Amino acid sequence: MFVTRFAPSPTGYLHRGHAFSALNAQTAAQAAGGRLLLRIEDIDLTRCRPRFEAAILEDLAWLGVAWDGPVRRQSEHLADYAAALRDLEARGLIYRCFRTRKEIADEIGRAPHGAMEVFRGAALPQAEEARRLDAREPFAWRLSLAAAAAELGGFEGLDFVEEGQGPHGERGLIPARPELGGDVVLARKDVGVAYHLAVSFDDALQGVTHVVRGQDLFEATHVQRLLQALFGWPTPIYRHHRLLTGPDGRRYAKRDRAETLRELRGRGVTAETLRRELGFD
Repeated sequence: MFVTRFAPSPTGYLHRGHAFSALNAQTAAQAAGGRLLLRIEDIDLTRCRPRFEAAILEDLAWLGVAWDGPVRRQSEHLADYAAALRDLEARGLIYRCFRTRKEIADEIGRAPHGAMEVFRGAALPQAEEARRLDAREPFAWRLSLAAAAAELGGFEGLDFVEEGQGPHGERGLIPARPELGGDVVLARKDVGVAYHLAVSFDDALQGVTHVVRGQDLFEATHVQRLLQALFGWPTPIYRHHRLLTGPDGRRYAKRDRAETLRELRGRGVTAETLRRELGFD
């Protein structure tokens, strides 16, 4: 059965871009006679707020987007993600990285042109790591691309199917290139899981067969495909859709204070009008 999901983060109110993505997912599920799931990706405990989650549910109901089954909240499943992380640790696939974002950016900037475009690190010597842990220094768990490649015998043959279109016209069978992202963060000391691990875990657990989402997440597919291979999880089919842009040509985004669905309702815009505007009539 066709299963997809809409997975917003409750870090602000939904805008037109979110509505476009939710309607794309709903339309795909309806066309296939399948299911649409709702997942609240609320692992960012410093930015996520209950009021934003309540607003998401209200906005989707107003828009006419209905989902199947209970809502999955990632914050309620941190123990499951921690178990997956321990599995990777036991297999030597992750390491503690104590460098700050600025330190990493400076290191990449100092490298000869083209020699280091993304971060590739390694575990510290045991004594040094123990000293930093005793000092309670913050760290992130990073996926070791070198160890992952060794376990899989390289990344050749690692691919995914794109039924939509990537930001540069990518379509069809796409070779996965997780090396483009470097040694990505899978968890931090203060947060038990990061985006890539939580999303990949949930898609597998929930039986998601098709991932319908915006082109801004196309590059994330490469590392998520790697995690699927490392855990033996199934690989969904991907349908990345275009991103909506405003009159200024910039894509709608929370950080740019894009007009929210709540504000649209407040000035009398109906759900039917918005759906037509977005091409869903």
